[in-house]
Amino acid sequence: MDYHLLISFSLATATLAISPGPDNIFVLVQSMAHGKRYGLATMAGLMTGSLVHTTLLAFGVSAVINENPAVFYGIKIFGALYLIYLAVMVFRSDGAIALSGADQRKKGLGKLYVQGFFMNVLNPKVTLFFLAFFPGFLFSDVLSPVVQFYTLGAVFILVSSLIFGSIALLSGQIAKYIRHSAHVGQVLKWLQILVFLGIALYLLLG
Repeated sequence: MDYHLLISFSLATATLAISPGPDNIFVLVQSMAHGKRYGLATMAGLMTGSLVHTTLLAFGVSAVINENPAVFYGIKIFGALYLIYLAVMVFRSDGAIALSGADQRKKGLGKLYVQGFFMNVLNPKVTLFFLAFFPGFLFSDVLSPVVQFYTLGAVFILVSSLIFGSIALLSGQIAKYIRHSAHVGQVLKWLQILVFLGIALYLLLG
């Protein structure tokens, strides 16, 4: 078992969870507008959706690995190219963190949980991201691919939950810092680019 791969996966997940995106910005805005519990409810829905993506990936890609390993290498190449594409998209963005563009109408905790769930599950970009991100971090020659994918999914959900939960709980301070710091968006933008390119290079060379 390669624990270095799990540690690398955890660090990459943490960096991407911190980097501004529609999910963590939505958690932040809901927490700012209505309170920390509403941000946590949104986060719970998003993470439940991630479990669905993990399940689809675990059984779908595991079947490919068992039946045709050559196709699996094709998936890894696709993943590398997709991550390079994401890096280019981030590079072309301005790096600004907008906190005012989300719908701030107050909803119940249950409705926010459901909204977070469907935001994640019905987003094809999340499916592609999981397909690009996870296969390169299979960490054991002994454990089945299904177990490994679920382990990676659990690490992804745990790390993302810690980051998103912190965003919800510290929403006021985070929003104040973002508004008063001209460079935080650019720093996170380049961190995100480096992570995408680093994983893509690993997939192509590994």
